[in-house]
Amino acid sequence: MYENPDWLPPLVNGLEAEGFDVDLIDVVEGSVDPAEVPADGIWLNRISPSSHTRGHGATIQLTREYLFWLEAHRRRVVNGLDQFELEMSKLRQDLVLRKYGIATPRTFLGVGAEHLRKLAQQFDGPFITKHNQGGKGLGIHLFHDADAFDAHLESGDFDAGPDGKVILQQYIDAGQPYITRVEIVGGRFLFAMRSATDDGFELCPSDACQPTVANCPTDGSGPTSKFSPSPLTSDDPLVRQLTVMCRDEGLEIAGIEFVEDAAGNRYTYDINGTTNYSGVLGEQIGVDGMREVARYLRYEVAPSLVS
Repeated sequence: MYENPDWLPPLVNGLEAEGFDVDLIDVVEGSVDPAEVPADGIWLNRISPSSHTRGHGATIQLTREYLFWLEAHRRRVVNGLDQFELEMSKLRQDLVLRKYGIATPRTFLGVGAEHLRKLAQQFDGPFITKHNQGGKGLGIHLFHDADAFDAHLESGDFDAGPDGKVILQQYIDAGQPYITRVEIVGGRFLFAMRSATDDGFELCPSDACQPTVANCPTDGSGPTSKFSPSPLTSDDPLVRQLTVMCRDEGLEIAGIEFVEDAAGNRYTYDINGTTNYSGVLGEQIGVDGMREVARYLRYEVAPSLVS
């Protein structure tokens, strides 16, 4: 199940390399017949919270109905309805992270200017805003005080996001200009990477989301990369916590982001179920993320469907 064809090639290549027949279900538009029995097989949910930015405004709501239909018919869904709802809400992500004792920035959700103003006054220092249904770093703005936020609310630039729910979150001043993303597949740590934040927080790792090197055919023009390897291993305490969380919450595929302040304190703030992988980084570290997803489906998910 997908809505962005640009993200498909690495996944389809990985699945076909592992011997899968792939049916592509476009969830930009569609219909659901509750009496119809869904096809057998493994249903892989690849719907992103940023789908509305590609003109697919109905995709999220249609996906909710689609996933409920699949699960009502007991189909095997990877990152099903519960996991999808978690990805669609940064508030819920904060609550789940706290459930596992994972530190998060101070976070509020608000709807309506009056409530947002009151929440802004709860911060003693800088804070950021973001869309509750996020993706692509949407709606992220830094404010140094409540007055600056109030002026932004009064301007014509304020955007409450696709569902009108706004997150206000403590700003963590990173010691270095990067965030770290931990990739987990099938309850197993795959790798971690650093994402440079010098140019902002639109940090989708997919090569399709990155600018290309212009006029350099002899150098192998292709996606540039703001991503680099992280030294984190599966033995890292935070990685262990995140792995347990994914296993217990049924998050079979996830990219989870945290930021580290100058004192070394880590704050986790984002769970991406529709994770993508940087092919540039993958070649560097010798890990093909989508091939690893395909291997997980082949060796762990597919055998479980055979009675």
